[in-house]
Amino acid sequence: MTEPTPDESRQYRANTLSRNQLLANPITQFEHWLADARTAKLIDATAMNLSTVGSDNQPHSRIVLLKNTSADGFTWYTYQESDKGQQLQQNPKACLLFYWRELERQVRVEGSVVKLDPANADEYFYSRPEGSRFSAAASIQSSPVENRAQLEQRVAQLHQEFPDGNVPRPPVWGGYLLQPARFEFWQGRDDRLHDRFIYTPKDQAEWLIQRLSP
Repeated sequence: MTEPTPDESRQYRANTLSRNQLLANPITQFEHWLADARTAKLIDATAMNLSTVGSDNQPHSRIVLLKNTSADGFTWYTYQESDKGQQLQQNPKACLLFYWRELERQVRVEGSVVKLDPANADEYFYSRPEGSRFSAAASIQSSPVENRAQLEQRVAQLHQEFPDGNVPRPPVWGGYLLQPARFEFWQGRDDRLHDRFIYTPKDQAEWLIQRLSP
């Protein structure tokens, strides 16, 4: 059995969280915490663990980047025929987890997922760096490939086809919106006596906030 190192058993002293610090709207509260992470110049502050469950009932997780938050929820973009796209087609529910280690904070968001209008995908796709656009157009995400050279050859072919850099967005590359039904805000505290609060819908305009045991 592996024993924890002193660093792994560290204390959590970066901050505290009480009920009166929380904003009434959880999306606004999330945006406040995300702003703190950006102000602290944390690497990949928008990185989130996206968990999905397909028809096989097997959970799957991967890191993706949050691209937008709004009153409607949380947006990201991906290849919609990838593993995660197929799982969301089979079961349109997901969980997002944000973890900012330096701030000793986590946010968990659960809800239903819908595809976004392709027009939204066009706007974001053509705002990406050229290299990212060519990689997205060349890759059939999650499908087997013989070797890296095959991928690089496909990218090179696309550069020859579109020397001006305007490679088209693949029709199956698009956006998703998670419409939240539950939030949990977690703040690490000394001796593992962490602060945890959940938001659940009270009615169409309000959220119920409750403290949880750590």
